[in-house]
Amino acid sequence: MLSAALVGLTVALIVTEIRRLFRGFKGIKPAELTQLINAGGTVVVDLSPSADFEKGHIAGSRSAQASAFGPEHKLVANAKQAPVVLVCRSGNASETAAKALKKAGFEKVFVLDGGIPAWQQAELPLVKGRN
Repeated sequence: MLSAALVGLTVALIVTEIRRLFRGFKGIKPAELTQLINAGGTVVVDLSPSADFEKGHIAGSRSAQASAFGPEHKLVANAKQAPVVLVCRSGNASETAAKALKKAGFEKVFVLDGGIPAWQQAELPLVKGRN
C-alpha cells in the first residue's frame, strides 16, 4: 500500500514537471522579479481584483482585470519583446493570461510563482493605493 502511494506521488510529480516545461512561459521567484524590475524595461501586470490591488501591489506594477486582459491590452500591446511578468493572488489568472500572451507571440512571459503571497513571504514591500 505504501509503495503504491509512493509510486503515485512520484508519477504526479513527474507529470507536473513535464507540464511546467511545456507551458511556454517561465515561473519566477520574487528575487528574480526584483532583478528584472531593476534591469528596467519590464512590464509587470497585476491581475488581482481592483480592491486587492489597492490593498497592496508590487511597486511599478499596473492593474488589469483578468477578464479583460489579453495580448491586445494597452499595457502589453507594444511589449512583445520586453519581459512581461504577470502577477495575481493565486496564480490561476496569471497562468491563463501567460498562455494567451505566448500564443500571441510574446517572447518573454513570466508568472510570479506563488503570486503576491510569495512576494510578501520574501519580505518584499507592497505599495498601497492605485497606480
